Amino acid sequence: MECNKDRIRLDIETIAGFNSTPGQGTTRFTYSDEDIKAREYLIKEMERTGLKVSVDQMGNIRARLDGKDDSLPIVMTGSHIDTVTNGGNFDGVAGVSAGLEALRTLVENKFQPECSIELIVFVEEEGPNFKFPLAGSRILTGKFPVSSLKKHFNSKGVSMHDAAVARGFDPSDMRRHLFKEGEIKAMIELHIEQSVVLDELSVPVGVVGAVAGRKWIEIEIAGKSNHAGATPMNFRNDPMDGAAKVIASLRDIVTESANPTTVGTVGKIDCFPNEPNVIPEKVCFTVDVRDIEKDGIEIVERELIELTEETCEKHGLEFSSRVLSETEPIIFSKKVVESIIESAKDKCIEYIEMNSGALHDSCLMAEITDVGMIFVPSVGGRSHCAEETTDYEDIKKGADVLLGALIKISEA
Repeated sequence: MECNKDRIRLDIETIAGFNSTPGQGTTRFTYSDEDIKAREYLIKEMERTGLKVSVDQMGNIRARLDGKDDSLPIVMTGSHIDTVTNGGNFDGVAGVSAGLEALRTLVENKFQPECSIELIVFVEEEGPNFKFPLAGSRILTGKFPVSSLKKHFNSKGVSMHDAAVARGFDPSDMRRHLFKEGEIKAMIELHIEQSVVLDELSVPVGVVGAVAGRKWIEIEIAGKSNHAGATPMNFRNDPMDGAAKVIASLRDIVTESANPTTVGTVGKIDCFPNEPNVIPEKVCFTVDVRDIEKDGIEIVERELIELTEETCEKHGLEFSSRVLSETEPIIFSKKVVESIIESAKDKCIEYIEMNSGALHDSCLMAEITDVGMIFVPSVGGRSHCAEETTDYEDIKKGADVLLGALIKISEA
């Protein structure tokens, strides 16, 4: 059995047409008109395929291909269709289309799996609308209460709960839709890599074994604000000078002291009062540290704080630090990973084993069932931008590997 590249292309290009920012990348927020149209298209295609479609009271879509024994736990695949602002056409959508195509291929070949296989489309994975990333999977797996939907608002001040109600959903009735213990045998998500590795190596498939944990650390360095022209250099307590020394040292800390898999990023800097002719009073910046090994994150945090303390003592500055958020590293199921590898070998599709530095809905699913992920290349490593592109032949190969793995797991 082999998936159909043209159908995958049609799905992705059709969904790409539901876009509120044409010519400026793709923007499709949860519960927007564009999102509703994309949902209608997918539901129509699912029903045309002969799948049993249900939509819960948040809007998560589930489409089931019945197995021989409907009492067995299901195998699940899927992703999301919402985008960041001015994003691309493949993030999330590639996984939804590949999953749909895998089920289409089973149906047209009259293949009935041992247990049922479901395609799921999670709502609000990206989180740009309500600042609640992974909302669908967080709620369904019981990691957040349904009441959380009332605490997250869009730019117009409308809560996710009220926006759902405006589209005809009833989140107060979500509890009966939450995943039940033992309901799901395994989950496989196909996703674009969103990085450069597969594209640089010209390898069509990545088999993901782990997802990096993440810690966001905020550091604030305080000094003495003064006139930029009238204050001699040797009389300054400049927090920008101290912050610059710490930030510039992050790369060396990560590469020399931590693990080969550790990465660190300073992505946000705030300066007060942020005027061109004023020595700042304080500088605040965030450090994003990720690794599949928890000790790598801890090493960077410890050495970063030690360096900040030494720098501030030397320059007459004060500092404080706090952890804004953190997630644990996730190791995917050996059984699912091996099924994906076996499928790639069966189909003679080249692959490499790799890790993910980004969070996905599968990360939440890993807390309740066995999970694996398949990556396909992002051309130039570009993602979350208008230039985001993945070759359809690579998506097709990823879908073929997904198809084989779903069959193997359903029959195991």
